Order: sequence, then C-alpha cells, then structure tokens
Amino acid sequence: MKAIVIGGGPNGLAAAVTLAREGADVTLIEARDEVGGAASSAALTLPGFTHDVCSAVHPLAAASPFLASLPLAAHGLRWITPPSALAHPLDDGTAALLENSVEGTAAGLGADGRRYRRLAAPLAARFPELAAEVLAPLHVPRRPALFARFGLLAGWPADWTARALFREPKGRALFAGLAGHSVLPLESMASAAVAWILALAAASVGWPIPEGGSGRISAALASYFRFLGGRIVTGAEVRSLDEVGPADAILCDLTPAQLLRVAGKRLPGGYRRRLQAFRYGPGVFKLDWALRAPIPWAAPECARAGTVHLGGTLGEIAASERAPWAGRAPSRPFVLLAQPSLFDRTRAPAGAHTAWAYCHVPNGSSEDMTERIEAQVERFAPGFRRLILARSARGPAELERRNANLVGGDITGGAQDLAQLFLRPARGLYRTPVRGLYLCSASTPPGGGVHGMCGFHAARAALADASTRRLK
Repeated sequence: MKAIVIGGGPNGLAAAVTLAREGADVTLIEARDEVGGAASSAALTLPGFTHDVCSAVHPLAAASPFLASLPLAAHGLRWITPPSALAHPLDDGTAALLENSVEGTAAGLGADGRRYRRLAAPLAARFPELAAEVLAPLHVPRRPALFARFGLLAGWPADWTARALFREPKGRALFAGLAGHSVLPLESMASAAVAWILALAAASVGWPIPEGGSGRISAALASYFRFLGGRIVTGAEVRSLDEVGPADAILCDLTPAQLLRVAGKRLPGGYRRRLQAFRYGPGVFKLDWALRAPIPWAAPECARAGTVHLGGTLGEIAASERAPWAGRAPSRPFVLLAQPSLFDRTRAPAGAHTAWAYCHVPNGSSEDMTERIEAQVERFAPGFRRLILARSARGPAELERRNANLVGGDITGGAQDLAQLFLRPARGLYRTPVRGLYLCSASTPPGGGVHGMCGFHAARAALADASTRRLK
C-alpha cells in the first residue's frame, strides 16, 4: 500500500506512523520547514528561552492509547509531571488545587470533597479504559456500564454541574476553569465533559509537560516514523492533490477549509456544501514571556502546578467564555497559563523562567489582549510585570499564518458543540466521498488535543478499506 499524508501536525504524524507500522510505503508532506504543527517549540522571545508555539501541557497525550503504544521514550521523549496538575488562585490569596490523585484534590475542597471523591474515584480507577472509549469515534461502547457512568456526569452544562456539585466557591471555580478548556459557553450541554476528562486524567496520568518543549513530542513521532521506513518532505506546501501523484490512500491533516482548497474540484457538491457549512469556534490570543524570576503568586501553592487558571469565580469564567460566542473579546478574560520552566530547567537560562498564556476571543479577532491578560496575572501575582524581560504576542491572524489549520485562531479544529462533536465534519468522519481520500485532522473525532487519535483512527479506516479492496 502506498500512502501520502499531507500535514505534519500530531495527527498527521500519528496517521503516518500507524500506516507505516502496518508495512505501508508512506510519505509525509509538511508545508513548513519542520513538522510539529500544534506541538512545536521555538525561541519566541530571547535567545536561550524555549517556548511552546501552541500546546504546552499534555494530559491527553499521556492518556492517549495510541501514543502509549509507541516507543517514544526510545526516540527522545521524556515526560515531566509537576507535583500538582493545576492551581486556581482566588482573590483571598488561597488557591484550589487539582492534585495528581482524587484523594489529594478532595482534601482541598472542604465540605465538597466527599461528594467529589464519591463521583470521581470509581472513574479515575478505570481511566485508561474510559480514555479508550472517549477518544474514539461514535461507537457501541465496549464497557457500557463505565461509559454510562461517565455520561451521567458529562452530558450536562458545566455551569449547572459546578453549582449542583459544589457548595463552596473554590470547587465551583476549579470546575469552571477545567470546563473552559472546552472552548464552549459553560451553559452549553456537555461542556462538563471536558472538565471531567481533565480532572480524571490528573488522577491517572497527571498533567505532564515534555522535557525540552512540546516539539519533543513531534520530534519523537518523526524519529519513530523514519525508523519504520517513512519519508518526510518539509517546506512543500500542497496546493492541489494533483501535486502529490498517485497513491492508494491520501490522508489530510487539514481542516475542512483547507481540504476544500486542496481537493475541492474532486469533491461532490453535497460534500463540498457540508464542508462549507462546517463551523469554527472562538480563536485564542496567546502570550509568551521571558521572565527574570518565577511568577510571584500570592498563593504560594501555585508554584507546585504546571498549569494555573486565572479567572476568579465561576461567574467570571462563565462570562468570559460566553463573550467570544457573542462576538466580544472578554473585558476580564479567563486565562490559561503554563509555567514549564519551574519543572524543566532546559527551557530558560539559569535563574530565568518562561511562561505561556492565552485567552479565548472571537474567531478572527484583531483585538490586542496583552494588557488584559497581564492584568489577570498581576491580579493573582502582584509584581509580575516587573519580571518581564521580553514577550511574544500572537493573535488569531498570526496563529493562522503560522499554522493554516488554526482557522481564525481556532485551536480545536472546529467548534466542538453537540452539533459537531460526534459527526465531524460530516457523516463519513474520516472518509470522504472520493475513493482513497481521508481526513485525519482535529476536525474529525475525537477532536482537539495533542493525542494523535484522529490520525490513528483515520489511518485504521484507510487500512480497512485497502484490505477490503484486496479481498474483492
């Protein structure tokens, strides 16, 4: 079987590896000078400071059944797990912590801890099995009782869940911040699902970072792919399928917008219209800082966590996450911040540090959120601004310029609401109406996140189709 993969992000690399492991002759073509896409690192501020270009913290990568099956450690990938997965500081100088165990998290939730423990502990104990169910396309569950138990918690709006589950502001804020990773209004059905997955992942695999930066994930995948005999061509943008030559299968790590440009004339009208109707979600505005010292958190326990959520209360976070869907940049944004150099000394010169942060904005927004993001950091870490040596600011347009899959700054491959969560981008999922042409990007199930499962499932579909054709 001869296969071509267009796009060298985590899902393109996952598809290429999956095919190569089955003996296929695979060539991966990447438009930029190096592979990586959403999992890449660069010196964005000053020499000696390594920053993650897009994703930074990787609970779903550590939980991914596909990535766990690969010998990536032998190809240079080393995970670092901070003592706490997440800190959520509050204005009173305290912080809620998502610890690397259900018991640890529950212990910090006061009167709400018993209820959290009762709901989370049974699912966390079987999280690898649950992850295999959740990170798969729509299917009949292999573990129906486990999946149903999760569904009873996950199918609700995060705002309602936070109020029903937690009586105290600390627990409500912690859950709201977790749900903010869904990039949905917290009033949306199933917005609680992402919060539960991330909370359970913390208790099972932690929220790790790769030593040396997120680019090490892509470098390890690329190294293993070459070990399997695969070929990588970089600096070669594919503008039309006519440029790639004949193949038994072409897998595209592209969103619907790019697929229309590359393959539009080959696609039937109905499918083209379905791709044209595909909706993208809010974008992000991202900052990276080179710092002269660690961030001076008012709540000292924040220094134990690789990730810090800055948004105050449930109400504030809900308002921030609602605004981009109404076409407004939030005045007081919910900020997702990572501080990898506290745990990985390869990221900055001795004594110095890096930090990474973003907030959600309307898709394609041109509004500069630098001041508002830094005000949120300063709110919970007085004196932060005095530590800034240099900063890199990237809005939706710049993010899309660097990575065409980030349409309007959307980092999830398209809105992940109920209408587009299971049958994305169309009923065929990975398969298109064109024989041998597949989608393998985050615009297919299970959606956004550096887990490689979209690429894995697309490649399995291509292999199954090739086997069927051989039998015929």
